[in-house]
Amino acid sequence: MRPYPPIDADGHITESVQQIVPYIQDPLHAARQRYYPADGWDRSLGGKLGTSASTAEDWTRQLDQHELDRTILYPTDGLGIGCVHEVEVACALCRAYNNFFIEQFTKRDPRLLGAALIPMQDVGEAVKEVRRAVTELGMPGVMLPAVGLRVPLGDSVYHPIYAEAERLNVMVGVHATVREPGTYGAGAFNRFIEVHQLSHPFAQMQQMTSMMFQGVFEKFPRLRVAFMEAGCSWVPFWLDRMDTEWEMRGEVEAPVCKRRPSDYVADGNIFFHAEEDERLIPAVAAALREDILYYASDYPHWDHHFPHSIDEFEERPDLSESLRRWILRDTALRLYGQEAS
Repeated sequence: MRPYPPIDADGHITESVQQIVPYIQDPLHAARQRYYPADGWDRSLGGKLGTSASTAEDWTRQLDQHELDRTILYPTDGLGIGCVHEVEVACALCRAYNNFFIEQFTKRDPRLLGAALIPMQDVGEAVKEVRRAVTELGMPGVMLPAVGLRVPLGDSVYHPIYAEAERLNVMVGVHATVREPGTYGAGAFNRFIEVHQLSHPFAQMQQMTSMMFQGVFEKFPRLRVAFMEAGCSWVPFWLDRMDTEWEMRGEVEAPVCKRRPSDYVADGNIFFHAEEDERLIPAVAAALREDILYYASDYPHWDHHFPHSIDEFEERPDLSESLRRWILRDTALRLYGQEAS
């Protein structure tokens, strides 16, 4: 028995085109064979790594077997929604995915919660979809693609989306993908191991820099923002560099960022994924704060360590009981605005 049931703040489903198509309302878009650009990477090493979780039953078994309280699920193919440059297709996909998820997952097991996809290629439609996903479908989070969009996430064009999320008191989660490696500095590499090594941390560093210096955290101080699947050890290093840049040039080149970047993180509304094998978690928590670090299974992707990742957190002697509980459970409640069960 676990001392308390953990909450998975970032699991995944492995949705297929065949599952999504019945929920696409436009018959022209529903006739397509492919919606997301193919990247050709062999993630599973010929089937040796990872598995699938394409149904609610797949995930219900995991929750029951490993004593999880609940999970907040993100897509797999849908991580590439920012790479869909046909605006109408992106809009149709997001509406369809959100309807599909509620019908096929949450309604079958209320412990299976989902982060909504929104078409940031059309900000007006994205605002509408945030509102629909939260107020009509009851989804507790919204995914922001860290890769693929032609304008970084801090740009003022996206501010209406953040304003609506803040108004509705719903979090936004910045999530990357290995697609379009040239956009996060990995375009010169030709092996998956190299591209994947760079994809999540570099994409998150880019987007955090953009959102920070372009004033998102200043203008929307109550907005809860999570940076997913890049760990947390990079954050103090990156904040030190941003603080220095801001002190030297911020008044001229980032005037909408009114305080040191580290001050915004200290406010407690910017969250980071703590990975079980990060040696510096105690130092990160001491440098930032305990209640912004959360656990994510990443199940069933090829690089997940679930359920052993939970065991490792529970067994680490260098984590205080307070920090361990924040990571494994309480931060997720705070991040997603959830009630304890």
